[in-house]
Amino acid sequence: MTFDPAFIGNLILVLTGFGGAFLAALWISLVIWTYRDIHTRARDPLVQTLATLLVAVLNLPGVLVYLILRPPRTLEEEYQKTLEEEALLQALEDLPLCPGCERRVKDDWQVCPNCHTKLKKTCENCNRFMELPWNICPYCGTPATGMRRDAATSMDEALRGLKLNDDDAGEVKVE
Repeated sequence: MTFDPAFIGNLILVLTGFGGAFLAALWISLVIWTYRDIHTRARDPLVQTLATLLVAVLNLPGVLVYLILRPPRTLEEEYQKTLEEEALLQALEDLPLCPGCERRVKDDWQVCPNCHTKLKKTCENCNRFMELPWNICPYCGTPATGMRRDAATSMDEALRGLKLNDDDAGEVKVE
């Protein structure tokens, strides 16, 4: 079997051509991948251009440098993280605070477990919790204890236990 030097030369030429085409395709695909990746990670056009040029000029070492320097999260991931943080902050802000110790309390607590400050009062009629400043139960309409109902009835209730004697000349007796 004889080796033809022209055949070996042609084979090396074909393999070099395929190798060169492969390296050119790899280079172009890395530039395109870098371009797409940096567009998902940064909004600044200068950063996008510099990252793409870095890979276009330096090829594989440029990709390694880009992978080290690129932002860790995409813009979508940053947006999702911001939404999660805002939701957590909103949930924390929605929790009421104890007026005594400023710690978080739950809506259905009647007394703060830390400082024992009264947070709610109970309706005498329906036994549901009411806010302290409320004068009337919003659930059953019963006025809170110690609150005026109206001017005529509160005066009558105040005088109900008192009886005037005509012979004591204006002195008041309590029965």
